[in-house]
Amino acid sequence: MKRVTGIGGIFFKCEDPKEMKNWYAKHLGFDTDDYGTSFEWRQTDDTNKKGFSAWSPFDADTKYFEPSKKEFMVNYRVENLEWLLEELKKEGVQVLDEIEAVEYGKFAHIIDPEGNKIQLWEAFDEEYDKMAEARTK
Repeated sequence: MKRVTGIGGIFFKCEDPKEMKNWYAKHLGFDTDDYGTSFEWRQTDDTNKKGFSAWSPFDADTKYFEPSKKEFMVNYRVENLEWLLEELKKEGVQVLDEIEAVEYGKFAHIIDPEGNKIQLWEAFDEEYDKMAEARTK
């Protein structure tokens, strides 16, 4: 079974997230909203299905990346979060929390050997598409 299937998103700290979103919109053409932006792509196994990767700046003092002291967090898309977390636990990987389920997927967090917090996301792309569509209206 696949573990990671792709990049789900890039999250990073900055002094002024609003200005950062404005800069990326003006200079690089990002279509930003309160959360950042989403990049749409097509899934390899079925090109009729959409997939999404998020880009999101956070306030410099956010606690969301803790216990990591790093300025960024990577979100990886996974195929089966429950199975993967069980395998990672068996392998001695530090799992930080229980699975959180929301309408567009399931999430959990782990720590790598250098203290980077990693977000794992089993995406429900159809629901994410509806949510992203609603945010732009």
